[in-house]
Amino acid sequence: DVIGMSGLLVKSTVIMKENLEELNQRKMAADFPVILGGAALTRAYVEQDLHEIYEGEVRYARDAFEGLRLMDALIAVKRGVPGATLPELKRRRVPKREPVVLDEQLGGGRSDVALDNRVPKPPFFGTRVIKGIQLKEYASWLDEGALFKGQWGLKGDTIEKEGRPRLRMWLDRLRTDNLLEAAVVHGYFPCVSKGDDLIVLDEDRSELTRFSFPRQRRGRRLCLADYFRSEESGETDVVGLQVVTVGSRIGAATAELFESDSYRDYLELHGLSVQLAEALAEYWHARVRDQLGIAGSDPQSMDGMFRTEYQGCRYSLGYPACPDLEDRAKIAALLQPERIGVELSEEFQLHPEQSTDAIVIHHPEATYFNAGGRT
Repeated sequence: DVIGMSGLLVKSTVIMKENLEELNQRKMAADFPVILGGAALTRAYVEQDLHEIYEGEVRYARDAFEGLRLMDALIAVKRGVPGATLPELKRRRVPKREPVVLDEQLGGGRSDVALDNRVPKPPFFGTRVIKGIQLKEYASWLDEGALFKGQWGLKGDTIEKEGRPRLRMWLDRLRTDNLLEAAVVHGYFPCVSKGDDLIVLDEDRSELTRFSFPRQRRGRRLCLADYFRSEESGETDVVGLQVVTVGSRIGAATAELFESDSYRDYLELHGLSVQLAEALAEYWHARVRDQLGIAGSDPQSMDGMFRTEYQGCRYSLGYPACPDLEDRAKIAALLQPERIGVELSEEFQLHPEQSTDAIVIHHPEATYFNAGGRT
């Protein structure tokens, strides 16, 4: 009766658009309403931007319970129940601006990113595997705001009254039941840039692989490759790569809760597992900055960390500056994450789900940006 899709990662915004366009092409929009939700999606994006794309009904569900209410409304409308209606779409407060299409020949070449920054010396070249990381080592990196508000949907007083006691309960259970298998594989590689490409080198300076990144078509014309020494400079730079996971046990426990219809526990544990994987990634990212000798500018507060007020950004595949998910295969070939139980699917998704990969760039000007006309 209805198609439902959940987007948990930022790349899902692009995937959802492609899925809706495919449903249009298959002439399915008239028969199948769509419900979308997940951490990567917002009501405004679904009910404004995606609504303009999909030729049928599309609605946003914040959680499973709103999804059930939407199902009731959609089925009632489909059956012709008198008075049955769908909730109002979220209206756009700011008029949508048409994208500016620029002539690619007008933008110029490389951006104005500095070329004289210090290239740090890593503690080693190649890869290292670290297993058995204890929860106490990375628990302090848990973004409680993202957990309580984004994953669990709590607001105001309920965060203190319900959220924190439930979080303590879950953390105790994770320790007691030994549900976490935190592990990391990371490495440092010599590299150079050439145009929009980052060329990763072996220690003998032969090419191992290369990443081709999109470049902004306006503004500073930023591209991730600009943050590395160019091949023409005769110098060699360094890039960090990492894959982290909290293991498969917590995913199996989450699946058991879903099968037993324990929906609140399921939603809480799943949301916590996603945020713990991110906390582990943040924790190890800090270790990488320390090993590269660029952690001196790290902020004292955790809020500052979450606002990326430090040198050395971490870019995950699927984000606007590095949107090509197929590049995950290149990271996997270099790091061999199967050594920590992480595999790459044919759709370039990491399994277990509670895993992340990243490219760490040491350049002091490295920042997050949209590139290639993507949003």
